[in-house]
Amino acid sequence: MASRRPATAPAPYRCTECGWTTLKWVGRCGECQSWGTVVEAAEQTGIVRSITPVAPGAARAARRITEIDTQDAPRRTSGVGEFDRVLGGGVVPGAAILLSGEPGVGKSTLLLEVAAQSARAGRRVLYASGEESAAQVRLRAERTGALHDELFLAAETDLATILGHIDQVEPGLLIVDSVQTVSSAHSDGAAGQPAQVREVASALIRVAKERGLPVIIVGHVTKDGSIAGPRILEHLVDVVCHFEGDRQTSLRFVRALKNRFGPTDEVGCFDMTGTGIAEVADPSALFLGHGEPEPGTCVTIAMEGRRALPVEIQALAVRQTAPNPRRIVNGVDSSRVAMVLAVLESRMGLTLSDRDVYVSTVGGVRLVEPAADLAIAIAVANAVKNRKVSKRLAAIGELTLTGEIRNVTQAAQRASEAKRLGYHTVLDASSRKLAQALNELQVRGVPRDDTDPEF
Repeated sequence: MASRRPATAPAPYRCTECGWTTLKWVGRCGECQSWGTVVEAAEQTGIVRSITPVAPGAARAARRITEIDTQDAPRRTSGVGEFDRVLGGGVVPGAAILLSGEPGVGKSTLLLEVAAQSARAGRRVLYASGEESAAQVRLRAERTGALHDELFLAAETDLATILGHIDQVEPGLLIVDSVQTVSSAHSDGAAGQPAQVREVASALIRVAKERGLPVIIVGHVTKDGSIAGPRILEHLVDVVCHFEGDRQTSLRFVRALKNRFGPTDEVGCFDMTGTGIAEVADPSALFLGHGEPEPGTCVTIAMEGRRALPVEIQALAVRQTAPNPRRIVNGVDSSRVAMVLAVLESRMGLTLSDRDVYVSTVGGVRLVEPAADLAIAIAVANAVKNRKVSKRLAAIGELTLTGEIRNVTQAAQRASEAKRLGYHTVLDASSRKLAQALNELQVRGVPRDDTDPEF
């Protein structure tokens, strides 16, 4: 008869993501629900009862926080203003920055531009590419105008060789594209596996802290949009940025999901062109329609981080005879649009049950905040009544089920930005009720040459 395992014996399998242990191998972790992360434990995972203390040296002795000198770590511009905005003003020496994004969104193009601008500023840059050869990177640099003598390229996938390049080149900025392609001989498994990603990232971050060398690491994302590899990778780095954008449009956004040196509510705007990536310092005209006012349009002021952007919402109401009218939305939340339509029909007496309603934003931007409720309601109401709204009117407010207009976050900044951009009339929570806002719209929101029938 086989002997049973002692109760005090360590579990032979462990999850590399969360440390969950089990007596038999399973394909999915029972704690964090990650697939393929349960491996055989190489050593015991019990708690170490005692650790021999080590006296720190004079250079590493603990000091009072008021005695710490911050002059040794000034921010340095990356040369790309929108990227500096997201980082909090620039790159901090010794910072570890993780840039994630979907394949083909433009991560390598953005970082090659950052590398070129840093090289032009007099800092030597080492660009370690594990996905492309040096010749391929050179071709892209020629197309985007990112050639400079202080920009060094290395097509390497071995961690030890990359560290050797750092000793030889002595760069002021290191870019590794990407961490999933680099492997270390000190860790088992192929490149991209959780153990390898953890080992490579830890080594690069250790070099960054010891030498005061800022490191930008590119990370892949999974199908659900999360960063691939162990979750500990996001905890090790100082800054986590996400590069996103719709492939059908050229607009790209960089958002900070984590930033130890600045805010996480800043957004950088870029335009992907045939000659590279360009900054969009003032994107106020990207999400607006052109031409004369048309029925079924209204402008709202959306917040992208700390940046206020005017976004035009367009609505179309078409009569139909089918029993189930369609509700098609693009760029806005379908559930909030359904709620706004219900409020218009119940509180305002607007008949929508015999119409197909289409609601969309301009320029491919997506609005998920409730501040666009009032603009959606005005756009739909004007589409039904075939009524135009002035191009100089903006609507900001959350709509409740009772038809009340509630205030939204950063309302003062939105209103101030609307005034700066030339929107003379701003409908907001001061109107209190949707009916009052629509009445004010008849008085102030219609162009002088409008002859369409009123509500």
